[in-house]
Amino acid sequence: MSVISVPFFIGDPMPGFDVPEPHTTLEPELPADRPTERMAVLYNRLAELVADDPSPVVYAGDCLSIMGVTGGLQRRGIDPTVLFFDAHGDFHTWETTPSDFLGGMPLAMLTGRGEQTIVDGVGMTPIEDDRVWLIDGRDLDPEEDEAVAESGIHHVTVDQIAADPPPGDLYVHIDVDIVDPADMPGVNYPAPDGPSAATVAEAVAALHATGRVVALSFSSWNPGLDGADIAAAATRRIAGPFLEPGF
Repeated sequence: MSVISVPFFIGDPMPGFDVPEPHTTLEPELPADRPTERMAVLYNRLAELVADDPSPVVYAGDCLSIMGVTGGLQRRGIDPTVLFFDAHGDFHTWETTPSDFLGGMPLAMLTGRGEQTIVDGVGMTPIEDDRVWLIDGRDLDPEEDEAVAESGIHHVTVDQIAADPPPGDLYVHIDVDIVDPADMPGVNYPAPDGPSAATVAEAVAALHATGRVVALSFSSWNPGLDGADIAAAATRRIAGPFLEPGF
């Protein structure tokens, strides 16, 4: 097991990131370009690190990092099933987004929809819908909810994925805003009525127990917001089984 810190949010540096030690910090020189071009460079470098790591745990500032992790796994010859824990769908394209916010698009990008600059930049092959699980996704925008329902991705609860994980190699990504804000303050886009930190931790432990998780990543709290220390500690508890030697 090794921890990789990617202290960037939408291609911009994110100072004050509290990541378990020891870890490798990814801080490459990025072009003065559009955010998608900057992240293509950033996450291509992440893919290189993941490709050389048999059990990566990645702490990143946004969910767009999933392209880097998935691309790195594919370079190792692993075509994973992706378990995407998030309060939001992240399934927008330029045609559906109400905000033009790239952070609302990564799951669509991963499945080959919409904006593909980062996907192409890391040399990633999009993941087929039937090998993608959106876990929770309780706060979906208009049109985004229709896109999820009409797709072939699986949309399940935390309890369901813990009780019945899919077969094969599993890549687990957790946007920490899946956790109810009472247990996970300091996130940019809190969504009420979520599962507790303990419930998410139990589900992650159940997935770890399968012995089939090939990578774990987090889209993390905002270090500049109140409660960031609480969020960092809660995230560390969720990651717990994967931070032990032998993952």
